[in-house]
This record gives sequence, C-alpha cells and structure tokens, in this order.
Amino acid sequence: SVNMKNDTEVTTFVLKGFTDNRELQIILFFLFLAIYLFTLIGNLGLVVLVIGDSRLHNPMYYFLSVLSFLDTCYSSSVTPNMLVDFMSKTKAISFLGCATQMFLDITFGTTECFLLAAMAYDRYVAIYNPLLYSVNMSPRVYVPLIIASYVSGISHAMLHTVATFSLSFCVSNEIRHVFCDTPPLLAISCSDTHINQLLLFYAMGSMEIFSILIVLISYGLILLAILKMHSAEGRQKVFSTCGSHLTGVSVYHGTILFMYMRPSSSYALDHDMIVSIFYTIVIPMVNPIIYSLRNKDVKEAIKKVFGRNWFI
Repeated sequence: SVNMKNDTEVTTFVLKGFTDNRELQIILFFLFLAIYLFTLIGNLGLVVLVIGDSRLHNPMYYFLSVLSFLDTCYSSSVTPNMLVDFMSKTKAISFLGCATQMFLDITFGTTECFLLAAMAYDRYVAIYNPLLYSVNMSPRVYVPLIIASYVSGISHAMLHTVATFSLSFCVSNEIRHVFCDTPPLLAISCSDTHINQLLLFYAMGSMEIFSILIVLISYGLILLAILKMHSAEGRQKVFSTCGSHLTGVSVYHGTILFMYMRPSSSYALDHDMIVSIFYTIVIPMVNPIIYSLRNKDVKEAIKKVFGRNWFI
C-alpha cells in the first residue's frame, strides 16, 4: 500500500484485487487460469471450425467466428495480468499499462455490443427471406458491419481513456479492482470527476440504447415472421437458431446495464468488481457453449474434425 502526498502525481497504480489472503489468492489463480484456458480453447476452436468446415462458410458463422476471436482478445486484455497479480506481492501496473488495459477492455467490450446487434440483424435477414439471404447478406454488407463495430469500439475507448487519464491522481494509487476500469479509477482521482461521470453515463447509455434497439427491432420482425409460419418444424428451427443469440445478448447487456447505468452514489466497489469480472472474463468463456450447444452444424463440424461421435 502506497499513499501519495497531495503534491505528487501517481506514476504507478496498485491493483488491490479480491483479497490479501495468500491461500485464497492461489485458489483464485488456478480458478481463473482454468477459465482462461477454457476461453482460449472454446473460442479459438470455434474460429478454426468456421475456417476449416465449408458447411460453416456463411455470414452467420463468420459473425460467430469474429465474436469468438473478439472474446479471446477481451479476456486476454485482463486475465493474464490478473493471474500475474495473484502470484505477485506488489500488484503494480504502470500508468501507461493501466491506460492501455482500459483502452483495450473498453474497445473489445463496445465492439461486442455492436457486433451482437449486427448478428441480430443478420438473423432477421436470414429468417425474413431465407432464399435471398446470401444476396442480402453478401460480403459487401457483413464486412462493413464488422468494421463499423470495431471502429465504434475504438472510438468509444479512446473517448473514455483520454478523459479518465487526463485527470490527476495524487491522493492514492490503490485501485480497488483486479484491472483498470473507469469507475474505480474515477473513485481515486483527486480531480473533479463530475464531467467524467456524466460522460460515462451518457456515452454508455447512448451505446446501449442504440445496440439494444437494433436487437429489439430485429427480434420483433423475427417474431412476426415466426407467426406467419405454418410449419411447426420451421418455427422450431428458428427458435433453436435465435435462442442462443438472444441468451447471449440478454446476459451481456444485462450485466453492462447493471454496472454502468446507475448513479455514482450507488457504486459499491467490491460488489461491482465481481460484476465486471463476469462480463469481461466469464461471458467470453460461456459464449462458445451458448452458441454451439444447440447448433447442429457446429456439432457436425466438431465430429468431422475429431472423427469421433462420442466427443459430443
């Protein structure tokens, strides 16, 4: 623990993490190491499947492979440094390292929001007029959607990173978190953070409203298409295709709304640290399960790659 004098600018931060108990830190190290390895295997495995199996060469699975790659990067922006801190006594991170970690975390998190919205639109196009799906969702459509998601993520991350690290940190360098996130950094700044709090609320709010609105409109139109279907088998196929995506969207946006769309007075450091761990580390691990568990094409691709039916 290092407390800084009021006239000294902070050059290094200390990530306090979950606990100071050594035995518990070792347990958490192996727990999060297992989660991280599962995340890498699950997500990179899906990317390899989509690239390697010709049956998965359509926009739906291209979006899924981009999401899997994104989740790998998302978890990697936080987890390796957190694992090192579990085994370290200092738990220090440089000013530049903290800014970089925040920038990457917000970039991948925001990109995922917009990518999930693009995936909802893709499902609408596929279900509303399946015969023209390959025409309406050609590379000229889905590639710009993916690029726009990344550009939005980078822009949003740049806004918050510059705004946060333009503040002064002179009273304390102890961050009550396992990684450099915006709310805990604002909590230790000795500057007036009122503008930053408003920026966080309105920027995150606008992003959430826009992306959720696209999802709701897409699924509203999908519901209308389902009601017009006469085949029970067709409805079942639509539900199995869209159910996994809707589950992933609900879990991801639900945790982000809980984390950021509240007044700063209700911010509880320890409680919200667990929530941010959930959407940054746990969701990237479970996404491959959510998106492949009920997907027949992905299961068949796994069987083809491993050549053994018992694997499923």
